[in-house]
Amino acid sequence: MAGLKSLKTFPFKSMLVILGVFLMIAVVLFAERSGIQYTEKDRKVAYLSQEEVVTEQMAAKSLPKTCLVLRNSEDEASVAAWEQFQQIFKDMKVGTDVVDLQSASSIPHYHAYETVVVLLSDVSPLKENLMELCDWVSEGGNVLFALTLQKTAYSSVIEQKLGIISSGYDNTLVDSIYFEPEFMLGGGQAYTITDPYDAAWAVELSEKAQVYARIRDEKGAPLIWENQYGKGKFVVDNFGLYEKAVRGFYAASYSLLTDVGVYPVINGSAFYLDDFPSPVPEGDATYVKRDYGMSISDFYMDVWWPDMQELASDHNIRYTGVIIENYEDATDGTIKKQKDTRRFQYFGNMLLHQGGELGYHGYNHQPLSLSNVDYGDVLPYDTWKNEAAMKKAVKELIHFGEDTFPSVSMSVYVPPSNVLSAEGREMLAKDFPEIRTIASNYFTGEFAYVQEFEVAKDGIVEQPRIISGAIIDDYMKMAALSELNMHFVNSHFIHPDDLLDEDRGAALGWEKMKSNLAEYMDWLVDSAPSLRQLRGSELSGAIQRYGAVTFTKTVTEQSIELKLKNFYDEAYFMVRINEGTPGEVSGGKLTHLTGNLYLLQAKEPTVTIEKLED
Repeated sequence: MAGLKSLKTFPFKSMLVILGVFLMIAVVLFAERSGIQYTEKDRKVAYLSQEEVVTEQMAAKSLPKTCLVLRNSEDEASVAAWEQFQQIFKDMKVGTDVVDLQSASSIPHYHAYETVVVLLSDVSPLKENLMELCDWVSEGGNVLFALTLQKTAYSSVIEQKLGIISSGYDNTLVDSIYFEPEFMLGGGQAYTITDPYDAAWAVELSEKAQVYARIRDEKGAPLIWENQYGKGKFVVDNFGLYEKAVRGFYAASYSLLTDVGVYPVINGSAFYLDDFPSPVPEGDATYVKRDYGMSISDFYMDVWWPDMQELASDHNIRYTGVIIENYEDATDGTIKKQKDTRRFQYFGNMLLHQGGELGYHGYNHQPLSLSNVDYGDVLPYDTWKNEAAMKKAVKELIHFGEDTFPSVSMSVYVPPSNVLSAEGREMLAKDFPEIRTIASNYFTGEFAYVQEFEVAKDGIVEQPRIISGAIIDDYMKMAALSELNMHFVNSHFIHPDDLLDEDRGAALGWEKMKSNLAEYMDWLVDSAPSLRQLRGSELSGAIQRYGAVTFTKTVTEQSIELKLKNFYDEAYFMVRINEGTPGEVSGGKLTHLTGNLYLLQAKEPTVTIEKLED
């Protein structure tokens, strides 16, 4: 009887619960590994309808002209700077009037503007207008000298007004830039300049000047500073770099000018896995065998992919993997369908279950270019026989994706090797409405399809990738820093076969490459903990909203009010509150980033930020 009693009291219900949990885990693992299809979750940031979205080009037409730009088309540095500032102002939604001192008969009255940006290394062409500009600042105006100034009789006259107590005729070598931690995201450390040169005017500043960036460390020569003059302010950029990779430094400098600096941002981070999933990569397995003693296939199955999953889990990343169906080189329209889909389903479903997304890369790895493109010795690719062959290949890729992952929508296209011809680009827009995003390169390269963060006239979202690989060199670090502060965005891509190519770091070994990736991901989280981790299509949705929105700003002693135009459901802004302290917010949410810099999430078309009494 005692035995029967003990059986009756045995916790069967508890055991059933435990067995049920184990059964559920087993089902999930079986689904991942057997190719059972995944049903995707809703996206955080959905695409806007192509019919209703306002492009950045359209939005820019309605901007009030609040900034006067002074430039000199005969000054090489001025020309280089203006090339970048045109895009900077467009992205910051700053309306401008531009005066070329080589051709202009006069300069408009400064009082008609909120800010003036001087793109001159030699201010002599301003003549008497230079003193008028200083008088305007004294009365409450705001001026950014964005170029390294030359020592001339004219610059000597205004030196003290800029906060300079002494200066020389020589420039100083800029080999790295240290940013004050409360000035910019990612500050508090020095960033190396890849090609240093004598770019900074050698000056000594007064104690009243506020310095935000220096050479090498917090005690180095000044590179960015502000100086109050009367009721207004001068900001001086003294680092002498005029290229795409430093746009964010100029945006941050411009935001210092007024009581409140505001500009829209994207707020999104995406990590791409190009050629993933794909057939087993071909290449030199020397370093895989050296470090692991296994085949390429086993390495990716047992080492690389588990490590990439761990990195994603540790940093809350959701990868966007873009599919290559095969590595056949045929470009004549001959199609060889991929029959072995097990590898694709295995990796693809595991990526999806981790919250990732799949997109398109290529039927094969031949870029969409016709015979009018000559790769020469630069790239080892063939061009397509004709547009019909090219179209046939893309159609096959899309069918393959639909057949392999029937319940998954794909909208992102990454060009093989980031190469896409004008003809290929036109064909994608015309014949493949499934493709709503093209993700290629932010920076120039031979045959590269170079992009800005914008929506094209045909409705496709242009989404450039900023950095790549597992060798995060000094230039990429600088670019990543700049883009955190320009667009509040990160976009990175890596190939599974990087370990098979010495040019991409293979000799380092996977453990070192993995460590480099982890360090970059750690830096990103530490520098911008508020940055949203998004999939490729979600980042495109964010770009649509960012590109469309414009705003008017009203600042009083009591509040900061933003009225938004082309507002859909949300928008994000960098807000630098140079005067005052923010209080309660209506119509949005304000998150502190660093110093007096905030991230504003607008939830309604009117946002009001209360100003507290100091």
